[in-house]
Amino acid sequence: MNCMRKFKTLCLFFLCCVNLFATDSTQVVLQINIRKEINSTTWLYLRNGLTKAKEIKADAVLLHLNTYGGEVVFADSMRSAILYAPIPVYAFIDNNAASAGALISIACTKIFMRKGANIGAATVVDQTAAALPDKYQSYMRSIMRSTAEARGRNPKIAEAMVDETLSVPMVSDSGKVLTFTAHEALKWGFCDGMAESVDDVLYKQLKLKETQLVHYNPSSVDEAKGFLMSKAIQSLLVMLIIGGIYFELQSPGLGFPSLIAIVGAILYFPPLYIDGLAANWEILLFVLGILAMMAEIFIIPGFGVAGVLGILAIITGLITAMLNNNQLNFDGVSMAKTGEASLTVGIGLLAGMILTLWFSHKIGQKGIFKKIALQTSLENKAAFPDCERLIGKDAKALTILRPSGKIEIENEVYDGIIENGYAEAGTLLIVRGSENGTIQVDKK
Repeated sequence: MNCMRKFKTLCLFFLCCVNLFATDSTQVVLQINIRKEINSTTWLYLRNGLTKAKEIKADAVLLHLNTYGGEVVFADSMRSAILYAPIPVYAFIDNNAASAGALISIACTKIFMRKGANIGAATVVDQTAAALPDKYQSYMRSIMRSTAEARGRNPKIAEAMVDETLSVPMVSDSGKVLTFTAHEALKWGFCDGMAESVDDVLYKQLKLKETQLVHYNPSSVDEAKGFLMSKAIQSLLVMLIIGGIYFELQSPGLGFPSLIAIVGAILYFPPLYIDGLAANWEILLFVLGILAMMAEIFIIPGFGVAGVLGILAIITGLITAMLNNNQLNFDGVSMAKTGEASLTVGIGLLAGMILTLWFSHKIGQKGIFKKIALQTSLENKAAFPDCERLIGKDAKALTILRPSGKIEIENEVYDGIIENGYAEAGTLLIVRGSENGTIQVDKK
């Protein structure tokens, strides 16, 4: 009887051990495909993929890379996420890992390359492929060097992928930006093995026995959010917001400029809000800024405290919405991120100012601008036979002139514009001249 009990106990123990080892032997690997330009969208791929890896308790992440590079700002964010990931992140370079792609690859725990693939050429360039000034190259050299050091790779070689003036003995000559083939990368420690497929990486290189490969599949929301969060699009949206507000303040009622500004704000803030960057108070600050500007224009005479505070509130709301701050605590926000957000908004503001000046000049001239303008011929003096005779006559402001509005002369209503400052409704005026059907007046 004792023998039978011992036998059952041993069998049960054996089954438990088999089940334990069977469970432990299955490795969960999450695959994230990055086969396009490095930008806000691919950054979302990686960030969301790493979040999913945590949710499914993945043992490792595999980046399937084929990219010619992209924006350094997002590449830097991606390499930081990879370096500090709690699980190994492996790179499989299917064909190219150039520029920003090289930085991301070097940040990975191990790099595997297909025969014929390349890695390197990380010089920072503009949209015409011309190298940017040395201050940009210096920053890229630094992060390439520090990333290589963090992964035990030769920092001088990583730096030579950026700077053509650097020479690494037996590796690269001065005058050429370094780019490795797969075999060269393997020789100099920038590749940990050759593979022709993801399966080769998992089973031949990593020697995994049983693997559950899970794919991260980005949604259409991810694609749209990534597009709207790109720096170029954000600057464009800021431009539309500022331009729309400006033109709306120049015209009575709510019209097309308001619609443009509202659409710009809707496309600007929600992706940042969903992403956890824009907080309620930052959006409220933006709205209060607009209200302050409207109060300055329509209620408070002149341009003073309300107008300045309104402009500051709008700009602050737009900038802080892009920062990963905790309410009013900005301790975790780097100067680089603040500068980047300020530059994005600044470019949008500058472009908005240029756009408003250009539109102001073009409206009524030709094409679509002619269709949205008043078509009465203002250049024909015959259309305004009484204007010249009104010079020197008394007038009264029927509406606020800021600087234009409605005036009354001899019980007749005209469009008027004041030459200096503004005038409240009821102010007594004198006609100084006329231009294109608009009466020019001044205070008596």
